[in-house]
Amino acid sequence: MARIAGVDLPDKKRVQIGLTYIYGIGTSRAAKICEEAKVDIHRKVKDLTEEEAVRIRNIITRDGMVEGDLRKAISMDIKRLMEIGCYRGLRHRRGLPVRGQRTHTNARTRKGPRRIVGKK
Repeated sequence: MARIAGVDLPDKKRVQIGLTYIYGIGTSRAAKICEEAKVDIHRKVKDLTEEEAVRIRNIITRDGMVEGDLRKAISMDIKRLMEIGCYRGLRHRRGLPVRGQRTHTNARTRKGPRRIVGKK
């Protein structure tokens, strides 16, 4: 089992799909990483050699933030928006949709379950 960026990649998955288990890496970025590391995207994770895993690990650490660093940066960005009191920050603070979606109907995922107002 390959361990990259603090995440155990599943052995039975292809390398491209296995890399998507790391927070911050999607399918297109995983394909670019495999191409740069000269690893076939169709090989299974269990078939990776230690040298290939090290190359992938080096590319991921060099290219950008993943996992904990990325989560921390995103939460700090949201916290900054809330502190400066901009519209997006207020929407985050109130737990409402941030990107212009309607709230008269729908938005139940963001708003939570309905609150019953006048029950007799």
